Amino acid sequence: MAKSLPAKYIVRLGKFVWTTMWQIMMSQLAPATKSGEYVRPQSQFRNSVQVTKDSETDSAPESDQNLGHNYPSAAGRYRLFVGMGCPWAHRTLLVRALKGLEEAIAVSVVYPSSDEGIWLLKSSFEGCQTVPELYQLAQTGYQGRCTVPILWDDQTKQIVNNESAEIIEILNSQFSLYAKHPELDLYPEELKEQCDRWNDQIYATVNNGVYQCGFAQTQAAYEQASDRLFATLGEIDDFLADHRYLCGETLTLADVRLFTTLIRFDIVYFSLFKCSRQRIRDYSHLAEYLKDLYQLEGIADTCDLESIKQDYYGNLFPLNPGGIIPSGLSLEYLHKAHNRHQITQAQI
Repeated sequence: MAKSLPAKYIVRLGKFVWTTMWQIMMSQLAPATKSGEYVRPQSQFRNSVQVTKDSETDSAPESDQNLGHNYPSAAGRYRLFVGMGCPWAHRTLLVRALKGLEEAIAVSVVYPSSDEGIWLLKSSFEGCQTVPELYQLAQTGYQGRCTVPILWDDQTKQIVNNESAEIIEILNSQFSLYAKHPELDLYPEELKEQCDRWNDQIYATVNNGVYQCGFAQTQAAYEQASDRLFATLGEIDDFLADHRYLCGETLTLADVRLFTTLIRFDIVYFSLFKCSRQRIRDYSHLAEYLKDLYQLEGIADTCDLESIKQDYYGNLFPLNPGGIIPSGLSLEYLHKAHNRHQITQAQI
């Protein structure tokens, strides 16, 4: 009777094979520096939309796409491609809802394929079944990352922009003629400097910081990212003690950009991304702030919590090989009353 290998050799072999495969998969999923720190690649389509005297016309841009030309503002011409689990795409849905652009800007939903590692279209669009096919339609021979959100021009069949930070600015300012709430300015001139400071800090340490924790490939890289993340969360929590929003009593794009990370934190990042020092609901002011934002008109409708859990736990194979989705992940407390409006009243 043949003897089996000693357990220690089986364990060592298993660890070697899995570690090697994990490193290969992580290099594709999350490119890192030599020190193991995750680096997010830059978006490549960075065009804008402009309000002009003839924005309603059907004229197409003269330049080749992705070379910096502008597109005219119009209702019914543009659409957003979004994944409901994606925090970067979620930003665009928030601004669309807050501005009341549902009738002016269409939405097409995509979902991740755990087997192929790409976004799939829920419904065929212009003969495309996947987001990579959509990128190829817009730019033949495109070799870059095929990400969402996408601001798409139905008329020219081109990608206007795929950088969420720029898309939300475009939605805020360039479609007010067609918005139900044109008076709402989420990026007012007098608050831009303050808003930008928050955006820079929050992106580096919170929005991207949770990914630097989850995708870290060394212990040192993880600990540095975790330290930065929770230092910023603590700073924001202290600030919110006497400010309703990040820029005082005015809701801005800084709040939008923070919200999409906070809403995912307790149900995904806390466990899956090892951001486990503290939950958002355990912070005195961040928890109430999150309630406040969640209860704004139209915001809850953009939060598909089941898709968020499914997309992260079910599709990030290197972080959760079994694809098991934890039970008991609830954000029911967000429906409870808050007293954040009293902060504004006290400042008036």
